[in-house]
Amino acid sequence: MNLEQVLKKVAAGEIAVAEARRQIEGSLEQSLGFARIDMDRPRRCGHPETIYCPGKTVEQIVEIAGTLHGAGQHVMATRATEDVYRAVAAAHPAARWHADARAVTLDAGPLPEPRGLIAVVTAGTADLPVAEEACLTAERMGARIDRIYDVGVAGLHRLGARLERLRKANVVVVVAGMEGALPSVVGGLIDRPVIAVPTSVGYSLNLHGLSALLAMLNSCVPGITVVNVDNGFGAGVAAAMINRAGAL
Repeated sequence: MNLEQVLKKVAAGEIAVAEARRQIEGSLEQSLGFARIDMDRPRRCGHPETIYCPGKTVEQIVEIAGTLHGAGQHVMATRATEDVYRAVAAAHPAARWHADARAVTLDAGPLPEPRGLIAVVTAGTADLPVAEEACLTAERMGARIDRIYDVGVAGLHRLGARLERLRKANVVVVVAGMEGALPSVVGGLIDRPVIAVPTSVGYSLNLHGLSALLAMLNSCVPGITVVNVDNGFGAGVAAAMINRAGAL
């Protein structure tokens, strides 16, 4: 029961104020002992809480997923393994495994109708897991996605041939490792906001993505926003929110 429904019942004299308070407090947060689930996030932020799997036991992940799903909310578990998927699917057969994005989803109903357009670009094939995490996240928030993969600076003709596709998007997510140059190139060619995602792809002194992160933070191109290393999820949420505003 949502806040409006509770208040209407109070106004109609169907429930007492004390009971209304109990229901409202229960709808905002649910404690599982090891976790406090933010049940009110869809109303505040437009999307439910997401489960970050590393550091949690399989049993904890299954219980959190069941709590969200039981409340009628969509479930997405990021950085999951196939073992996590099998455990969630054993309890909820409708769960889906997204191997490329390393994520498990469990829908409580229809997803938002796709609208607008986000272009997700990668420098190389090795950047795909992070890019697919961004794609899946944004798709579940109601965005249409145009995937433009393997167009890094080692072969700029590949990017040039796809500029018109980039210019049709409301926002562009650029995922790159190594020296992290691709977001600057893209940002200098289009009039769209660019979200740069450094990845931990690269040789030795790549420093697990730090080289790409610093290069993107030091870009001379205005209009580029940078998320943390390998944070496809954060980029997907930000892009979906920009896209949502642009698609109104």
